[in-house]
Amino acid sequence: MYQPKQFDVSDAATLHAALRAHPLGTLVTLQDGELVADEVPFFLDATPNAEHPLGVLKAHVARANPLWQRHDPAYKVLVVFKGPQAYVSPSWYATKAEHGKVVPTWNYIVVQASGHLTHKDGDAAWLRAQLDALTHSQEGQRPAPWAVSDAPADYIAQTMKAIVGIEIPMATLVGKWKVSQNQPAPNREGVLRGLTETALSTPDSVALAVAQAVRDRSPTAT
Repeated sequence: MYQPKQFDVSDAATLHAALRAHPLGTLVTLQDGELVADEVPFFLDATPNAEHPLGVLKAHVARANPLWQRHDPAYKVLVVFKGPQAYVSPSWYATKAEHGKVVPTWNYIVVQASGHLTHKDGDAAWLRAQLDALTHSQEGQRPAPWAVSDAPADYIAQTMKAIVGIEIPMATLVGKWKVSQNQPAPNREGVLRGLTETALSTPDSVALAVAQAVRDRSPTAT
């Protein structure tokens, strides 16, 4: 990933938080010489581990999905997690009125992880633990959270036969917060106003999330 210094985020806690907030990742594997991308929800296991200090991504895929058998294990896989994103109009920049030398761009947050993928075919205990952890990560804050154990045991057992667990110990973890850090303060203020107005008129909660990221990552922020 092209990574200008001003957009680089390397703090593990920040990157882990982004993965938890946006757990649906694009998993890129090499199958029979071709790159294949699948959308997969992941659970991040960030338990302190000297062998895997960046954490481990855990997920499951349909047994019919060939990725767990056809991916070449000699190669790492790539997982891309996308956070909020928004178009940035050059009309929002204060410098437009000064010299007009402005162009549109896009603000976004993205985290990329890589590592070697292994499958957990036949490990029912691992798979059940992954299902429970992933479910709890999404249901835990609901007033009446659903749990895997709420479904009939025989139904869950049958369902588990149709899926296979996968695990990716992360060898690399990088983040890019491209949120107007390269613009002068007046332009950043214009982006904040523009995104806020977009959110109010659409309504667009994603635009508000990007606006907050602009505030948080401003070079003047402390």
